Amino acid sequence: MGLGKKNVLTLLHERTEKFADKVALGMKTPYGWKEFTYRGVGLLSRKLAYYLLTELKVKKGDRLAILSESKPEYGACVFASVISGMITVPLDIKLTKYELKSILTDCEPSVILVSKNYIEMAEYLKNEIPSLKQILVMDEPSYNVNEKSIYQLEDNYDYKWSLRSSKSTAFIIYTSGTTGSPKGVEITFENMLAQLDDLKYALDQILPDKHVNILSILPMNHLFEMTVGFSTFLNFGFSVYYTPSLKPKDVLSIMREKQIEFMIVVPAFLKLLKTGIESELNNSSQTTQLLFKVMFSLAKFIPSFRVKKLMFKKIHRRFGGHFSGCISGGAPLDVAVGKFFERIGIKVYQGYGLSEASPVASVNVDRPGDIASVGKPLKSIEAKIDPESGELLLKGPSIMKGYHNQPQLTAEVIDTDGWLHTGDVAKISGQGHIYITGRIKNMIVLSGGKKVFPEEVESVLEKSPYFSEVCVLGISKTFGAKDGAEEVTAVVVPAEDIINNHDWEAVEKLVKTEVKKLSLYLTAYKRPVNIIVSKEPLPRTATRKVKRKEVKELATA
Repeated sequence: MGLGKKNVLTLLHERTEKFADKVALGMKTPYGWKEFTYRGVGLLSRKLAYYLLTELKVKKGDRLAILSESKPEYGACVFASVISGMITVPLDIKLTKYELKSILTDCEPSVILVSKNYIEMAEYLKNEIPSLKQILVMDEPSYNVNEKSIYQLEDNYDYKWSLRSSKSTAFIIYTSGTTGSPKGVEITFENMLAQLDDLKYALDQILPDKHVNILSILPMNHLFEMTVGFSTFLNFGFSVYYTPSLKPKDVLSIMREKQIEFMIVVPAFLKLLKTGIESELNNSSQTTQLLFKVMFSLAKFIPSFRVKKLMFKKIHRRFGGHFSGCISGGAPLDVAVGKFFERIGIKVYQGYGLSEASPVASVNVDRPGDIASVGKPLKSIEAKIDPESGELLLKGPSIMKGYHNQPQLTAEVIDTDGWLHTGDVAKISGQGHIYITGRIKNMIVLSGGKKVFPEEVESVLEKSPYFSEVCVLGISKTFGAKDGAEEVTAVVVPAEDIINNHDWEAVEKLVKTEVKKLSLYLTAYKRPVNIIVSKEPLPRTATRKVKRKEVKELATA
């Protein structure tokens, strides 16, 4: 049955009743595991909602900001916000106080919920933002904190909840805009319900209907985590566990302890895991290395994941023996990394989306043996390519209401026929599979008018074992006959062992030779003209996307 006609509140109530004593959310602490059952999440959220409605007298549409790392209480706070009629604004904990101030000035929250690690920041913001009336701490009360904890609120669980119209805003999600005014994406209840419905349909194909343990590693202010890693998985009745750190050893110990079966990841995390497996292999005996090589070559011809799991039993044991796969999104997946995991018996489903689409638009669940595709559009989404620019356009019930307070900006991305202009360049195959090939704004325009997508050049250069990071951009020439035209420039960070084992002059020479050698796989005009070698890692956002603008500034400096 679809969720279209359902109301968010009845859905919440149903899930907390249906899965009452199952663990909903859990986190490892220095004292062991802290776990909330579905009923427990329901109770804590109702207790907080009662306080918001009776003590703070919040009105429908008031904003509630959350500044916290992922933890079990986070989910209860989101639900409390929903049942008390508020709009939730999840904040990125990595932002500076100036960026946070600019966001809160834009959305004017009346309440901020904060974990104990960010109390000082919340107090600074309360002094700066006139609309902020109250700070509440999401952790259990502690003697040295002046602010009230949600655990100290009155145990009152019944109150008439505010019914929400499906057209009303559920979340305002700020996308990483450090320049100019912040962009708040308004997501409605209708958007969320459409995603839950579509994703249930998609995930039914990859996760047979049983109880699954999930490990969550993405921040909750990331809509991909909020929609899939949190809302969708709870809708299924799964248990979601959070990890206090992303160090591979911490992640692996939780995977073993809680027998994790599935995850939502960003490609950078998969790369990290792959590097971990490889360095362990490099430190093992010659026999083990040889055995792995043989098995790895053989696995190419074996379609069964069950058999591959047995072949690489030792690696699977490190993951706890139950890990079957993951959805990768948030950035393009390096095909070589995806193929590596598939070869050892772990399924990687590449997804695609953007906050403006709430955020998932497609997931490659029907696995046409083609890991480079991001799959067919979800059930309720239409996709087409603009014949002029090659841009991917999307339409459907999960497209955002618009940018908060920015009608002009909204009109620039959603046209009069309701198509969302994604800014991504794509191709759609005859069977309807989408392939993302680049970003319009990253596009490099050469003097002859030819266009180069950096992503394509990067995917060729990233094959080198000598490079740890690669970023390709267009640098404008400011003199001579080609004034104003861009040139293809590659910024390369060499691999650590290359830097450690050679003097810098030799490193630069090696990198430049390697770039030229690999560039032969590209059409002549796509080959980098300038090659910059950098010792420093590339600047990245919280979700590990390269900050191209900052790389460009470094390159031109």
